Amino acid sequence: MSAPLEIVRSRIDEKIVVKLRDNREVTGTLHAYDEHCNLVLGDAEETVYKVGSEHKIETSKNTTEMLFVRGDQVIYILLN
Repeated sequence: MSAPLEIVRSRIDEKIVVKLRDNREVTGTLHAYDEHCNLVLGDAEETVYKVGSEHKIETSKNTTEMLFVRGDQVIYILLN
């Protein structure tokens, strides 16, 4: 079985999905990472989920060319 960071390394320059704390999710191209799970994503799209009126889930999206994700915010990483 491969170590988790070896699996992440195999996805450099590929699209990944990162679930973050505070009901956020980021999709983007993985450019770099480190042993603390800090990530650099290109062409990133962040989706924020909030419970709105009548308990319906509302989403808002933000896009950016380059995004640094701090490792202590990462819950899990989905690799395609």
